[in-house]
Amino acid sequence: MFVVDTNVLVYAADAQAPEHARCRALLERWRAQAGAWYVTWGNCYEFLRVVTLPRVFRRPWTSRAAGEFLVALHQSPGLTVLGPTERHAAVLADVVAEVPLLGGNLWHDAETAVLMREHGIRRICTRDTDFARFPWVEIVDPLIGEP
Repeated sequence: MFVVDTNVLVYAADAQAPEHARCRALLERWRAQAGAWYVTWGNCYEFLRVVTLPRVFRRPWTSRAAGEFLVALHQSPGLTVLGPTERHAAVLADVVAEVPLLGGNLWHDAETAVLMREHGIRRICTRDTDFARFPWVEIVDPLIGEP
């Protein structure tokens, strides 16, 4: 069980990125497997923001193309989108108490880390080292290993 972070999805979509081939191959493998893997709605919306924004994405996609990418992704047999449970507020409060200096852009990663803790998932496939702030999260860099 593992969560796939936004940057892996973006690299899989960006044929110009040096990380593209590796991330695309991993994503295609995960899409074909029956075993459990996860994304969050926050990651999906962040993917939409990045791939359609000209100043961020090398060759911006149309909203339709980006949406079709996500629809195809969500048809994967083992994929589940993590969402908050009735424990979400309590888990968030614990994280705020345990992780110092949360603020600004770290809240997006914190949301993912809180959802992971809530659902008992430890591993995240990401190139984002900010996840090291969350002691229960095990980072797997897709260019080095696989979850």
